[in-house]
Amino acid sequence: MSTDYTVEPPVVEGNPTYKEIDDVIINPMNEKPNMKYIAALGFTLTLLGVGAVSLALSLYYGTGMWGNNNPVGWAFPIVNFVFWVGIGHAGTLISAILFLFRQKWRTGIARFAEAMTIFAVMTAGIFPIIHTGRPWLAGYLIPYPNQHNLWVNFTSPLLWDVFAVSTYFTVSFVFWYIGLIPDFATMRDKIKNSDTVSQIKKLAYTVASLGWRFSNRHWSNYERMYLILAGFATPLVLSVHTIVSFDFAVSIIPGWHTTIFPPYFVAGAVFSGFAMVQNALIIIRKVFDMEHLITLDTLEKMNKIILVTGMMVGYAYSMEFFIAWYSGSHPESFAFVNRAFGPYKWAYWIMFSCNVFFPQLFWIRKLRRNIPFMFVIAVLVNVGMWFERFVITVTSLSRDFLPSSWAYYTPTLTDFGLLIGSFGLFFTLLLIFTKTMPVISIAEVKAVIPGAQPSHHHHDETEHEGEKNEK
Repeated sequence: MSTDYTVEPPVVEGNPTYKEIDDVIINPMNEKPNMKYIAALGFTLTLLGVGAVSLALSLYYGTGMWGNNNPVGWAFPIVNFVFWVGIGHAGTLISAILFLFRQKWRTGIARFAEAMTIFAVMTAGIFPIIHTGRPWLAGYLIPYPNQHNLWVNFTSPLLWDVFAVSTYFTVSFVFWYIGLIPDFATMRDKIKNSDTVSQIKKLAYTVASLGWRFSNRHWSNYERMYLILAGFATPLVLSVHTIVSFDFAVSIIPGWHTTIFPPYFVAGAVFSGFAMVQNALIIIRKVFDMEHLITLDTLEKMNKIILVTGMMVGYAYSMEFFIAWYSGSHPESFAFVNRAFGPYKWAYWIMFSCNVFFPQLFWIRKLRRNIPFMFVIAVLVNVGMWFERFVITVTSLSRDFLPSSWAYYTPTLTDFGLLIGSFGLFFTLLLIFTKTMPVISIAEVKAVIPGAQPSHHHHDETEHEGEKNEK
C-alpha cells in the first residue's frame, strides 16, 4: 500500500486521553526501580568510579599522569571538552529553534534533549578546570573585583569560553526549568499524602511548581516567557561552539588558523548532539513504553537532520583541503596531508568514515526507519565526532613548524579513565533524571494530540451549504 505523503503523520499515535498521557509519563517516577534500572545505574556508576579514580590520581600526582608531551600540550582533556560541549547543542536546538519554527514533532523529545544539554555542559566544564593543572585556581577565570587587582585576560579565547559556556548553561537551565513548571504542578496534584515519602514528594513538587494553578493568566505569562527564552537561546546555539572553535582558529598553528571553523564546529555539534539524543530516546521509548509519544516518524526526522548536518561536515572536510592548497602556504598544506596520510591517518579515516560515509545510508527510507540500524549509525557518528576533535587537536600540535620538536602523542590509562568517567557521569545523571522528573513534557504533548487544537472543517461546511441550497 502506497503512503500518502500529503497527510502529515500524527505527532502522538493511538489518540490517547489526557489521563493516559499523564499516567504513561508519570508512572516511571512512581514505580520502584526494577532490576534493569538498578543494573544500568550500577554500570554507569562503575564508569563514574573509574573516572573518579583517574581524577584522584591526576590531582595527587599531577598532569604527568596523562600522555601530554611537548609539543602536544592539548590532548584528551580539550578533546573531551569540545566533544561534550557539542553534545549539549542538540537540546537547545530542538527546544528553542524548532519551537520558534512551530515544529510540533519536537514535543516528544524536547524535554529529554534539554536535560541532556544541562548534563553534557556540566560534564564538559570539568575538563578545562583540571586541564590547567591547578583546579583550585579556577575562580581566577571569573572577572570579579579582588584585593589583588588580578584581572583576567579578555583577549584570550579560553576566557571567551568561560563566558560563552556559562551563559549557555544558565539560559539552558532556566529554559529547561520554565518548561517543567506546569508538569511539576501536574505531579503535585497527582500525588496523595498517603505516606511520608509521598508527602516529601508533594512538598518538593509544590515548591518547584512556584504556585502554578493552570489559570489563563499563568498560561499567558508562561508562553510569553518561554518564547522570550527561546529567542535568547537560539543565538546561543550558534555562538557557543563558534567561540569554542576560536580556541583553535585564532592561533597561528597550521591546521587551526582557518575561518571555516565556526560554521564547521556548529554543524558538527548539532550532528553529534542529535545522534546522542536519538540513541538515548530509542532506549527510553522502549523501556518506558512511550513508542506512541516518541514516534518512529519523529526519529526519522531526527535522522534527516543527522544526514543534512553530516553532509555539511563532509563538505567542511573537503573545503579544508581546498583552502590549505589554495592558500599557497606549505605548512598549511602539509598539516592536512599529514592528517590524512601521516602517523594519525588511522584516526582521520575513522573520523571520515563515521561522519561522512555511514550517515549517507540514511538516504534509504527503509534504513532511516529501521531502529537497530539508526541506533548503530548514531553510535558511529559520536565515535567519529570524538575522533574529529582528536584529529584537529593532536595532529596539528604533534607536527608544527619545527621538525626537531615533532613527537607522537600516546594517551595513558589515566586519559582513558577520565574519558570513561565522563560517560559515566553523563549517563548516571540521565538515569537519575528519568526517575525524578518527566522525560516528556506533559503539557506540550497534550497540546498536540488530535482534538486539542481548534479546527475549521471548511470542506464539510461547504458541502452542508450546498445541500441547503439544493433544498
